[in-house]
Amino acid sequence: MGIWSCLGTDVETVRQSLYEGRSGIVLDQNRLEYGYRSGLMGKVETPVITKQMLDRHTRQGMSEEAQYAYMATRQAFAQAGIDDNYLKQNEVGCIFGNDSSAKPVIESAKIMDEKHDSAMLGYGLVFQSMNSTVNMNLSTIFHLRGANFTISAACASGSHSIGLGMMLIRQGLQDMVLCGGAQETNYYSMASFDALNAFSVRMDEPMKASRPFDRDRDGLIPSGGAAALVLEEYDHAVQRGATILAELVGYGFSSNGAGISEPSDEGSVIAMGRALKDADMTVADIDYINAHATSTRQGDMYEAIALDRLFHGQHALISSTKSMTGHECWMAGASEVVYSVLMMQHSFVAPNINLENRDEHSEKLNLTPVTVDTEVRTVLSNSFGFGGTNSALVLQLMSNVKCLMSKV
Repeated sequence: MGIWSCLGTDVETVRQSLYEGRSGIVLDQNRLEYGYRSGLMGKVETPVITKQMLDRHTRQGMSEEAQYAYMATRQAFAQAGIDDNYLKQNEVGCIFGNDSSAKPVIESAKIMDEKHDSAMLGYGLVFQSMNSTVNMNLSTIFHLRGANFTISAACASGSHSIGLGMMLIRQGLQDMVLCGGAQETNYYSMASFDALNAFSVRMDEPMKASRPFDRDRDGLIPSGGAAALVLEEYDHAVQRGATILAELVGYGFSSNGAGISEPSDEGSVIAMGRALKDADMTVADIDYINAHATSTRQGDMYEAIALDRLFHGQHALISSTKSMTGHECWMAGASEVVYSVLMMQHSFVAPNINLENRDEHSEKLNLTPVTVDTEVRTVLSNSFGFGGTNSALVLQLMSNVKCLMSKV
């Protein structure tokens, strides 16, 4: 797996941030000058992609989110022991979550408004402006010749991408799929969300602004970057001697079928229940839940109700890593799998920071505002989005039986 986020641009830095409860939220004056009500954002480092890494022609066609995804994918393939020679000789799929590419669209419109000449747009903007910008860039750069498509499912995009990648592998259609999610962080991309008063305005304390499940929350904080995961069929991974980080064992989905921006406890319960059934697990089997909770009143409330319906009285610890990252939007479902796997590998549960006064719904949950050192063998990760799309994934550490089988 690979990660490029406001918590860090490599898995070790991100692990440290998660363990220490370190926020990546800052105040961006450029947003306020542009006309935003809130200047808060998750600060993501701009990738430096040199000519030694990619030629100029290729770089011109890469959007901001494609650059993030490229850096995360380099990490993921390196950790998986996959080089260019392997990719040229084997079929690998690519399914990424992405639901916007605002900056190149706006830049194109500005040039046209000023010059009234489409010849002035140049070569790269067309490839940057499409929602499939991430997939088309990754597939050409890394010579990926398998499944190649983008999932646009709002803030569940990254999670659905992983679930669909697993389904292709289960059906025997692919041995390996690069999955993930990417989200642009430029201020063009989030102005419409700011117009909905969706963002926190706690600008005097940026790192305390994202407050999932807290009574005093006043909105989410936009963030982004990219996360990449190499999904692989088990026997295929064993045969090539891959280091297996964890198993993806369950995927559940649902749609609320109600208002376009209305969350639903019922829809959430259905997605979680399907993921557990797919994994052949019960609620008692789950050690940790990475909640979707974005720090909005309505979203947090309905998820809290859903979690209480399923997990009341169970031992599973719950936290929302968005308390540290803000809402990574199209990337979140994938990055939160990376965060969860890091917790599984290093035996801890990351804190739900800024949880000072729980509301009436979240006070019933087994939330942790501090880091907990504990074995984490199973994880349920939730992702919900506008339009009522819901996704849930179940992961587990490798079982002793499979580890023994791989050695035989």
